[in-house]
Amino acid sequence: MARECDVVVLGMGPGGEAVAGQLAQAGLDVVGVEAELLGGECPYWACVPSKMMIRAGNLLAEARRVPGMAGSTRVEPDFSPVHARIRDEATTDWDDAAAVERFTGQGGHFVRGRGRYTGHGRVEVEGENGREAFTARRGVVLATGSAPSAPPVSGLDQVPYWTNREAVSAAEAPASLLVLGAGAVGAELAQAYARFGTRVTLVEASERVVPAEEPEAGELLLRVLKNEGLTVRTNARVSAARYADGSFTLTLDDAEELSAERLLVATGRRPRLDALDREALGLDAAARRVEVDAHMRVAPGVWAVGDLVGEGAFTHVAMYQADVAVRAILAEAGLGEPGPGADYRAEPRVTFTDPEIGSVGLTEAQARERGLTVRTGLAQVPAGARGWIHKAGNEGLIKLVEDAERGVLVGATSAGPMGGEVLYGLAVAVRATVPTATLRDMMFAYPTFHRSVLEALNGLAAD
Repeated sequence: MARECDVVVLGMGPGGEAVAGQLAQAGLDVVGVEAELLGGECPYWACVPSKMMIRAGNLLAEARRVPGMAGSTRVEPDFSPVHARIRDEATTDWDDAAAVERFTGQGGHFVRGRGRYTGHGRVEVEGENGREAFTARRGVVLATGSAPSAPPVSGLDQVPYWTNREAVSAAEAPASLLVLGAGAVGAELAQAYARFGTRVTLVEASERVVPAEEPEAGELLLRVLKNEGLTVRTNARVSAARYADGSFTLTLDDAEELSAERLLVATGRRPRLDALDREALGLDAAARRVEVDAHMRVAPGVWAVGDLVGEGAFTHVAMYQADVAVRAILAEAGLGEPGPGADYRAEPRVTFTDPEIGSVGLTEAQARERGLTVRTGLAQVPAGARGWIHKAGNEGLIKLVEDAERGVLVGATSAGPMGGEVLYGLAVAVRATVPTATLRDMMFAYPTFHRSVLEALNGLAAD
């Protein structure tokens, strides 16, 4: 017999956990199902531990910038405190007991196991207690997340390569590392390991690193990485991979071979659809995501949040969608109003390299593809007063993308020291469609990094 409840949340990553906890606190009978660790990828293998590693690497970089600025230094990298902090502070040795206790303390019921949505409000789970089934009276929330995606390279599936999980849980920095994929994850981890003395080769199939970002940001980061001693191969297609005698080798299309002690594959992620009955959801066999409406509804009684929806594989997107879904579910239960639907016009993202690259909204290319009349403004952070004062490690830029017909920003990039923090004001401007004339007429504190936004705005005026 299936146990009845109000809501089943299938997948307890950041989005699923947020939905389940809020609904339980609202008084609904909620069952949360997770096969791995409650909290998902972010706190155990992604956002939190990787940023601890990056923070440590940045400290080493800052210490190396002292000569010529404040005396002299000698830096001896030691990876063991990084691993200890990730193990003990971030993940409690990859144990989710505290997260489970937090959820059950909110009134939820946690089930560890592999769940599958089979339609009609029913979720079946194979887990610690054998086979269980749950039927949701008010709805099922799908939050099964995503998994690392590897390219179709000959032999790659036969070698013990790292994903982000192995990279952030490693006890020591390898002597050498090949990183396949120079998106946010690949670039972040490549730079972090290089700062601990690892010889890093970064391999990217497209023409620049962080290819989702503005070309100017990619060119800036490429220059910095090369100056820090990383080997970077762009426009590099990998035809084969092999592992022998403790060494990984990638063969490029031009027959060049690259070898290292470890191989990290960071070529993106794919939504996990295997836990869903496609027919029950009306999904095509070739579907790569779950389609939802503005209130995260897939079908009557079914909602989806997070990577599964395909609106950006970011924790902040999943948690934003969770709030939208919770409002909709509670409204249907007569416990509130649905509120506004999801709005992705000002979706932010940050690549935590050094320089840090924050972006919001459309890139210039995306804006032009949509047929907008585009004006851009570009300012170099080192040319501003704060950038000049900062000196060592001041590489950065501000790029603004304006819809010239409406006179509002539709996108922006903030690269440089604290680039993600500078992004906040730009994100507000994009989301609230603040006229660029109003932005230009503001007072910008002096001397700050964000004052470079004014220079970029003046660049718009001159376009």
